[in-house]
Amino acid sequence: MLQRPRKALIIGAGIAGSATAILLKRAGFDAELFEAWPYSTGIGGGLQIAPNGMRVLAEIGIADDMIAAGSISESFDFRSQSGRKIGSINRNMVERFGRPAVNMRRSELLEALVNKAWCENVELRFEKRLARIEDRADRPIVAHFTDGSSAEGDFLIGADGVHSIVRQHVLPDGPRPFDTGLIGFGGFVPRALIEGTGIGQRVEATFGKSGFFGYGFCSPNPQDGAMWWSTQPSHGLDAVAYRAMDQEAIRRHLLDFHAGWHEPIPSILHAAENIVVTDTLDVATLPVWSRGRTLLIGDAAHATSPHAGQGASLALEDAMKLGCLIREGRELGQNFQAFEEERRPRAERIVAIARRNGNSKREFSATGAWIRDRMLKMLIPVTSRGMDFMYAYDAGRGSRPRPETSGQRDRQAA
Repeated sequence: MLQRPRKALIIGAGIAGSATAILLKRAGFDAELFEAWPYSTGIGGGLQIAPNGMRVLAEIGIADDMIAAGSISESFDFRSQSGRKIGSINRNMVERFGRPAVNMRRSELLEALVNKAWCENVELRFEKRLARIEDRADRPIVAHFTDGSSAEGDFLIGADGVHSIVRQHVLPDGPRPFDTGLIGFGGFVPRALIEGTGIGQRVEATFGKSGFFGYGFCSPNPQDGAMWWSTQPSHGLDAVAYRAMDQEAIRRHLLDFHAGWHEPIPSILHAAENIVVTDTLDVATLPVWSRGRTLLIGDAAHATSPHAGQGASLALEDAMKLGCLIREGRELGQNFQAFEEERRPRAERIVAIARRNGNSKREFSATGAWIRDRMLKMLIPVTSRGMDFMYAYDAGRGSRPRPETSGQRDRQAA
């Protein structure tokens, strides 16, 4: 029997890193989790965890908590700039895939994962920014931090996001994140702003002549229980440039950009506060995901733009798959190779789908937007069926399909 490595150094206490620490700890390993930023709550906008991600949260033991803190999404409905219905996807998720899709605040999910990691006796270190990695044969792997401190372990997991420092160790001359040319704005508003629209538990999303706007419930909190986001061409201004503006200037930009769009979009923007601005980047493919005793996971390995709604769920899948593989007790390099072979095709496929979906949110002429909306109306029923592979995946089982529900068999027979 090969002796398993006993301690993991995990760089990045986001969704991928925190979930991985929890699942490795349960597999019998020590886990030390390092985060560059101070511990903080309230960071980030809203997101949706799809059924494939909710399976992992159920395994971790926080799925019910996140459903209670968030809002189940019963469908994702698309509209034109004038408000005309285009189509709908992601209906009957529980019946079809065994778990719901759930809207939530990113900060709520991160706080729940970090708290769970503490409860599992994971060692957490904040304000630890990685400087370099030292990996020499017959010695522990060493993470050196900018404050002069260091930590030793048996292997290291890079879960430090799209701008990963660990990626630079694995691939010193590797590709940089790709800028998709779109920029995202988002935040939260009181629930009352959309309660009167009849939205229920749906997410509403609008394609404009230029750009995209979405909104839906994400929390039972009446003060900030509705999330919203705007995607638009960057026109040469990145997120740093927008974040240098004051909030009123950002709000004026959004109101000008979305002028003439259907209600409640103008009302949401008038009420918006603490607007978050992010560049829309992805990492489509890397030559390798590991080097020696270091492995990349989550956005560090395969960052996806938000246009498929799978970034956080893919990160959770990575954590689950890695935990399952390492528990089997094979040699470390074999586990890393098996992880990449299992995860790479799926992740790269979803990154490509997200990038393609983003193309529908760029700038169109009036005629181009009219044609796009009618093409979407025809294609959405077809393409939505092609998305089922995302939600049916079970990271604890691998790429094998989940058993069909009776509802799925009935629809196929019909």
